[in-house]
Amino acid sequence: MNIASLIAVLDGHGVLEVTGEEARAFLHAQLSNDIENLGTGQARYAGWCSAKGRLLATFLVVPHDGGFLLQLARDLAPAVAKRLSMFILRTKVKLMDASAQWRQFGLWGDGVEAQLAALGVAVPGEDLAVTHANGAFAVRVAPQRYVLLVPAATRAELAVNASADDWALAEIRAGRPQVVQATQDQFVPQMVNLELTGGIDFHKGCYPGQEIVARTQYRGQLKRRMVRLRAPLTLRPGQELYSDDISGQPSGAVVNAAGGEALAVLQISTLESGAAIRAAAGGAALEVLPLPYSR
Repeated sequence: MNIASLIAVLDGHGVLEVTGEEARAFLHAQLSNDIENLGTGQARYAGWCSAKGRLLATFLVVPHDGGFLLQLARDLAPAVAKRLSMFILRTKVKLMDASAQWRQFGLWGDGVEAQLAALGVAVPGEDLAVTHANGAFAVRVAPQRYVLLVPAATRAELAVNASADDWALAEIRAGRPQVVQATQDQFVPQMVNLELTGGIDFHKGCYPGQEIVARTQYRGQLKRRMVRLRAPLTLRPGQELYSDDISGQPSGAVVNAAGGEALAVLQISTLESGAAIRAAAGGAALEVLPLPYSR
């Protein structure tokens, strides 16, 4: 696509809205990252785990007037809102699935900053910086890549010229996992490199699954890792993958897929052996591609 700046509607993303005077403390006690010290001009990646340390959702946490917006996979939003609300108890917190109240866009490429400026939104100056104006929030997730959240009632004059899959491919190339319904409750955060992409704080207090996450980190118990793959066929989240060094049983699973590429969690032993990885036993080998960060 030979267009300098690309804009996509992120219709596969939902939003939870968490408000109330104890919203910050509530999220800090539930998520894998430090929310207590999250400034108003910053966003943060985080995971929400089961008691067994498996990811129930991955979030981009954005401070919002009186609370926070949590971007997540849209197919998870209703169930996660319901389950997370069970932990509110008597705290002064309100939590709702606000997916219908926000329009979400991905903007990236050369000249994309001018698109933000045309909307009257200041350009965030560093990764995970947040700016807002006229009710809209812009988050820089990488150089020349931004998430824009706009109230649904507000007209946003954006010339959409790319698809949600195009944005998903950019996220895959950045090594950013997103838990969806098909992969919920399958991965410990380190399996999807969440500690390498800034989604875990190992010095904060307890949260659901924290003991297992810490044990995985400090006792060397991790047996699977996320890699990036190129596939000659369409893959789907949750799809099992096979390798030549493990006969008759899956070696891993797809996390996200788009544009002929995928993020997948695979046995570390398979990666170290260099064994061929396949979508089906006897099928074409998939190519392992580099990630922009080191393991």
